Amino acid sequence: MKKLDHLTEMQHYVTQQNGTEPPFRNEYDSHFEDGIYVDVVSGEPLFSSRDKYDAGCGWPAFTKPITKVTEHFDTTHGMRRVEVRSVEADSHLGHVFEDGPKETGGLRYCINSAALRFIPKNQLEAEGYGAYTSLFEEA
Repeated sequence: MKKLDHLTEMQHYVTQQNGTEPPFRNEYDSHFEDGIYVDVVSGEPLFSSRDKYDAGCGWPAFTKPITKVTEHFDTTHGMRRVEVRSVEADSHLGHVFEDGPKETGGLRYCINSAALRFIPKNQLEAEGYGAYTSLFEEA
């Protein structure tokens, strides 16, 4: 049983009712600090700021996840698209499209900010995500 009492109304709507937050009026669309984004329900690591880019779509966009996510064919709202969900909590995150940057594989993971919690690079160890500090080491 998922513990959901820590979620805001918008977080619950997005993650549990497959909702979508308003474009351009969300927490992480224009946020580019180094760190990782985790599932707001379970804390499961999902995306890195190193894979985030400004797609101009109004929601955070990533070229790839840092851990496994599930993908499901979605025909709601008269559209044909692929829904993205977290593995651990089965939270609705957003959708993946094939119009991302070609040089990174061509995918755009369009993710609702309300489905995410950001962990800054300098807090990864303290928050229990120390294994992900290597994502930010210079080559």
